[in-house]
Amino acid sequence: MRHIVLRASLVSWIALGLCAMGGPAAEAQGVSKGSSGLPLPRFVSLKAKRVNLRIGPSTDYAVSWLYLKSGLPVEIIQEYENWRRIRDADGTEGWVSQTLLSGERTAVAAPWMRGNDVYVNLRSDSQSTASVVAKLEPGVVMRLEECTGNWCLAEAGGVNGWVAQSEIWGAYPGEAFK
Repeated sequence: MRHIVLRASLVSWIALGLCAMGGPAAEAQGVSKGSSGLPLPRFVSLKAKRVNLRIGPSTDYAVSWLYLKSGLPVEIIQEYENWRRIRDADGTEGWVSQTLLSGERTAVAAPWMRGNDVYVNLRSDSQSTASVVAKLEPGVVMRLEECTGNWCLAEAGGVNGWVAQSEIWGAYPGEAFK
């Protein structure tokens, strides 16, 4: 059987790093509420094609990183007025205006496996024995439709299928949503 292989484009994923901030991405330690009334931490995605990551919550602060791809998943870890402190899949942290973020859920296929000759399987059903409909290179960004706590229904490169929740960054372990 022939599989579709979807490759990540790292050049358009993160375009310019002006300084490194933060450490490795961490699992949600506990949920609290931000000033918006929404849970912290939580996953969202970048709405704009060009997003400045700043070292503080204002345009008066320097830009530390520049994202050039909309749809990239990020984790909101803090809120201050209309600014959100975010963390990306590589652990880089900084502040962005809430207007540049979307509630649309996206995920990255196994970013911790970049550079290895491995793939994340997108399957026809939410079972490890289901047929593989596509193989995702680590770093491929996908749109999430729903997650059950173990599996997520996703779309990547026009292909729909189920991916193990443990093989993505963009949904917490055990998190379920539609």
